[in-house]
Amino acid sequence: MNLQDPDLFRIAALIDGRWIARPELEVTDPATGASLGRLPDCTAAETREAIAAAAQAMTGWAARTHAERADILMRWYQLIHDHAEDLAQILTAEQGKPLSEARAEVGYGASFVRWFAEEARRINGKIIPSPQKGKKILVTKEPVGVCAIITPWNFPIAMITRKVAPGLAAGCTMVIKPSDFTPFSALALAVLAERAGIPAGVLNVLTGRPEAIGAELTASPVVRKLSFTGSTRVGAHLAAQCAPTLKRLSLELGGNAPFVIFDDADLEAAVEGVMQSKFRNGGQTCVCANRIMVQSGIHDAFVAALAARVDALIVGSGTKTDVAIGPMINMAAIDKISAHVSDALDRGARRETAARDLPRQYADPVVLSGATPEMRLASEETFGPVAPIFRFKTEEEALDLANGTPFGLAAYFYTGDMARAFRFGERLEFGMVGLNTGLLSNEVAPFGGVKASGLGREGAQEGIDEYLETKALHWGGL
Repeated sequence: MNLQDPDLFRIAALIDGRWIARPELEVTDPATGASLGRLPDCTAAETREAIAAAAQAMTGWAARTHAERADILMRWYQLIHDHAEDLAQILTAEQGKPLSEARAEVGYGASFVRWFAEEARRINGKIIPSPQKGKKILVTKEPVGVCAIITPWNFPIAMITRKVAPGLAAGCTMVIKPSDFTPFSALALAVLAERAGIPAGVLNVLTGRPEAIGAELTASPVVRKLSFTGSTRVGAHLAAQCAPTLKRLSLELGGNAPFVIFDDADLEAAVEGVMQSKFRNGGQTCVCANRIMVQSGIHDAFVAALAARVDALIVGSGTKTDVAIGPMINMAAIDKISAHVSDALDRGARRETAARDLPRQYADPVVLSGATPEMRLASEETFGPVAPIFRFKTEEEALDLANGTPFGLAAYFYTGDMARAFRFGERLEFGMVGLNTGLLSNEVAPFGGVKASGLGREGAQEGIDEYLETKALHWGGL
């Protein structure tokens, strides 16, 4: 990395305004395996210290006017914008995605800070006429309290800002546990937050392995909310740990997104939509197309067109020009991807793209035709650049295939029939649906799933509501 502002690259945890450096847990570049630095493996005691700091800072932060918090968040937004290139360099170094995608993520992450800075000014209450004379009912919105934020490695900047910005806007304080694979992006954001004027203790960042930190965050009665993005298995475990203290939960969990293409779809647009959805971040997204379902009449032409596009993708280090697919996050991810492809081929799938001889840390982007529900990739989230194609004949068959999963995060479908657009879209059991588009995430729309894909929504007005409690004040003697 050649950073314009090297101070953004902090090799330390942040607790109550103090930067704590201890060389314990190594973070490596997934493209090269080279060490990026060794960070503290924060303990249960340090987690309790961070919680206490957030609780202490809560009173003063919540007491600030909405406009004051909005102004600070706008300064944070501007600093993120001004240091976008350095943030992208840090992100690519620790996560591996191409620099072009890292730059886009920085802009995407910054958009949440700006959006919730604006929403901070619109936290409103109301007055309800009482059914009894001489009384009024005042309804106010108040911050939930200290919040625990646990974020994944695939979008280490956007997942921080999408959770932290609404909480700060609402008047909450934060204890953040970023992924131990990608902590430096979170720490760089914290440096900029300090410069923006966010007081000590309002935002704390704990580095290290999740077990001790997570156990303290979920057990503490001081922490009133947990926001987590990750697997359904871990989300369910965290929810169980939070149950004794009845915390507010926001859980954005696993997905198994169907991408349905009907015969009347625009073929070229559908191929472009799959490329955007499936291969962004090397397929390491919770909303990427995991099952691509194509109607018989357009199937062969679609497979040929998609395979040609995938064969043209350049795989390599995210710092190189024109690279579309960077390294996977670790060897466990590579092993899972390989196992899914091998299982599909053993069960009759056909490889439609040319095989590549790649270094161990890279996954070969592949299109597989002849996919069936019995294959592992039909029921498990691959989290890699594998595009399995399922053939279907009727709309009902497509609906059964699409909804035939316990997950309900995102779904996509392409059609030129407006009646079908309403009919099919309403029957899809997913929290987000893309109609004739492969992209559905931005700051102004609610993001979240149903069924085993989680609870709550992020982004939009719903995103700040997740950090607010409603209080009814019954006022008599009027």
